[in-house]
Amino acid sequence: MRDGRLYKGMTDNIERRLLEHNSGKQKSTKGYMPWNLVYLKEFNTRNEARNCEKYLKSGIGREFLRVYLKNIGPVA
Repeated sequence: MRDGRLYKGMTDNIERRLLEHNSGKQKSTKGYMPWNLVYLKEFNTRNEARNCEKYLKSGIGREFLRVYLKNIGPVA
C-alpha cells in the first residue's frame, strides 16, 4: 500500500492469498508490493462475501474504508 492503494478481494485462505500478492504472482498487484492486511471480515457463504466485495469496491464502500482506516491510525 505504498501509494495508498487498497486491494479488495475475497479468498478462503487469507495467508496464501497475501503471500501470492507479495511474491509477485498476481500481475495486477505486482507493481504495488508490499501488501499489508488492513481489514478482514469473514462470512458464512461465498455469496455474502461476494456482495461485501462489491460494496467495498463501490464509492460508498471506498469511503467506509477510508474512514475506518483513518480511525484505526497507522498500521505497523
